[in-house]
Amino acid sequence: MLKKLLSILLVLCLVLTAFVGCTNKEEPKPADEPSDQEESSEEEAEEPEESPQVFTYNLGAEPETLDPGKATENIGINILGNTSEGLTRVGKDGNPEPGVAEKWDISEDGKVYTFHLRENAKWSDGKSVTANDFVYSWRRVLDPATAADYAYFLYPILNAEAANNGEVSLEEVGVEAVDEHTLKVTLTDPVNYFLSLCTFVTMQPVREDVVTADPEGWGISDDGMISNGPFYVKEWTHNEKVIMVKNPEYWDADKVRLEEVEVTLINEESTALAAFEAGDVDAIDNIPVAEIPRLLSESDEIFILPDLSLYYYVFNNNEPPFDNELVRKAFALAIDRKAIVDTVTMDSSLPATGLVPNGISYGGGDFRESGGDYGIKPEAQIEEAKKLLEEAGYPNGEGLPPVKLNYNTSERHKKIAEAIQEMWKKNLGVDVEIVNQEWKVHLSTLEEGNFQIARIGWGADYVHPMTFFDMWIEGSGNNYSGFFDAEFDKLVKEAMITLDENKAAELLHQAEDIWMNRMTISPIYYASDPEMVKGYVKDWWKSPVGNMFLRDAYIEK
Repeated sequence: MLKKLLSILLVLCLVLTAFVGCTNKEEPKPADEPSDQEESSEEEAEEPEESPQVFTYNLGAEPETLDPGKATENIGINILGNTSEGLTRVGKDGNPEPGVAEKWDISEDGKVYTFHLRENAKWSDGKSVTANDFVYSWRRVLDPATAADYAYFLYPILNAEAANNGEVSLEEVGVEAVDEHTLKVTLTDPVNYFLSLCTFVTMQPVREDVVTADPEGWGISDDGMISNGPFYVKEWTHNEKVIMVKNPEYWDADKVRLEEVEVTLINEESTALAAFEAGDVDAIDNIPVAEIPRLLSESDEIFILPDLSLYYYVFNNNEPPFDNELVRKAFALAIDRKAIVDTVTMDSSLPATGLVPNGISYGGGDFRESGGDYGIKPEAQIEEAKKLLEEAGYPNGEGLPPVKLNYNTSERHKKIAEAIQEMWKKNLGVDVEIVNQEWKVHLSTLEEGNFQIARIGWGADYVHPMTFFDMWIEGSGNNYSGFFDAEFDKLVKEAMITLDENKAAELLHQAEDIWMNRMTISPIYYASDPEMVKGYVKDWWKSPVGNMFLRDAYIEK
């Protein structure tokens, strides 16, 4: 974790140094009185014009939705991180800090949180953000009819899981508006990372009158798109751009300097890079992997940021041949992860050996280091993989049903898929067809279970190992493997309410043992986050969980 945080601080220092480098470092010479010439010069001098505060940022694919209660993918979450705000917000260190709530009280038993909302917290149309907005929003997420993938984020709240399962009414959930600016939240058991959960988009408010005016269409267009964060969505031209403008009603608006943020949706990474180099965009989130070595040697506008995320292939555990654990293990061990990070990504990513990436300190040390590697080595374990496939009844791949690998459009994903396709052919004798789909189609394919192997990734939603576990419990909309395990769920839920960090860490390690020993997924690498940002963009920052926050950013040309 220390290494990760030092990397973040280094990046921030580089940005600040660039700012300082644009100022005049020479101290003015003292003078008792200015000369006539100096007076004349001062009178004639004009105030320098401030640079237009417009920032253009390419995020790639079209967001699936900008509804906080339904958003699940990185693009929508990145936009919402700048347009919406929860009770707490993410600070530069990745930890929660006051957001809509200016302060809170926690009961002695750790079960009751009383949040005191800012009286100047406003929606972009000028109306107050109230405690009832949170009550409505959280009940809406838990409503089975909403089918929110992230509903489990609210499960620590009293009766939340039961309500989501339709077993009790939504009115019985432990969230109450004491008055307009006081929200009382009652948990089933103490959860020591609850304030971190409150930073996430799923926990951010929406307003009932706006949503119910268009319940099917709200969040998928710019119609009625009010918000309570630093910016609000003014325009959404599908598959082209999302334009956000400064929210003058935001409680901290005086510190927001950007007037407009244009999010471009250029999906082809090489096209996005060309736009950046031509000066058409100020920042890009996805960089062609083949260009990274050149850019690192030539440019001071590329940053390799730490990123708590896992890039993995998910097996459909319910469809042949990957309903066979031996086949899953054979395919996982036949991958040369070191070759992937050394010759394909080339961006400081690390070979992945488990669910949780390096860099999260928990239970007395780095969670990954204490968890082990589950027999997954950086290089391919060819002989063991062949043996497993033979034990499964497919010697040298003979008799294996046709296999397809799905990935979503990206030059990076394509190159990785092609490299692994070649490894499976060379190391196992198996021909694998790779299938490209646009992001929304790919996501639907995953949700419908209409695949054999598929590329997916998971970035931390908050800095805690739990964010890599609760997604797999039964009822989560983010578990595409088709595999659920009652003992795994029990261990994870017990860890959620265990306040002793060492004991909680041990429970999570036991849960990870279950998941990885079944090889329900194949971890590929723990990602870094290559980013290109123009030098005239100041005070931008990304949290350890990978979201770029723009409330402090400004342009200085």
